[in-house]
Amino acid sequence: MLKNLSIKLNIGEKLAIVGMNGSGKTTFIKLLSRLYEPNEGQILLNGIDIRKYDYEEYTRLFSIVFQDFRLFSFSLGQNVAASVEYDEDYAKEVLYEVGFEHRLKNMPKGLSTALYKNFEEDGVEISGGEAQKIALARALYRNAPIIILDEPTSALDPIAEFEIYSKFNEIVGSKTTFYISHRLSSCRFCDEIAVFDNGQIVQKGSHEELLKNQQGLYYSLWHAQAKYYDDKVSA
Repeated sequence: MLKNLSIKLNIGEKLAIVGMNGSGKTTFIKLLSRLYEPNEGQILLNGIDIRKYDYEEYTRLFSIVFQDFRLFSFSLGQNVAASVEYDEDYAKEVLYEVGFEHRLKNMPKGLSTALYKNFEEDGVEISGGEAQKIALARALYRNAPIIILDEPTSALDPIAEFEIYSKFNEIVGSKTTFYISHRLSSCRFCDEIAVFDNGQIVQKGSHEELLKNQQGLYYSLWHAQAKYYDDKVSA
């Protein structure tokens, strides 16, 4: 259950959302984007109950990549556009932005290459990391003013993940971005970090600001993860 949440973002700002499993991160995003409606209380956007906005017009504000995204046994271009018809140049552009350029150039039919072999024998099988890049490209192709990324790089190898993070601001441009991750090290590029616990925001600030509070949850989470990686390196 979420309670007493209030988040203010200026256009173009990037907010990371972190917290333990079950703290309410994904629930918050799904309610904000109206994938389901609240059964109690209300959600206000600019002081107006979001249920008063036209549903289709409201949902066009968001482009979302959830952890459990799905790709389909259609062409690569159709998967990026989530449509039968698509702009080839723009589809290539967003695929290049997420680091899919080399793979695309090696696909036998380019954007027309079928994913998987369910319907076409010459379809290609793709890895989990490649699928995640396609999902990111799909979010960019939608070109909504607000992007929501829920663990968007969990299936990527460390090098590919670093490439995404190093040019994240370039990829999302001036769009307002919500970024959910369990890997706190991947949140440092965001303007602000909101720490969720038991359905509430218990801390909010930059990475450096949050680490100054040694009694805070973020400090505990950060050092727990840092210790884990240190132990792995020294093992």
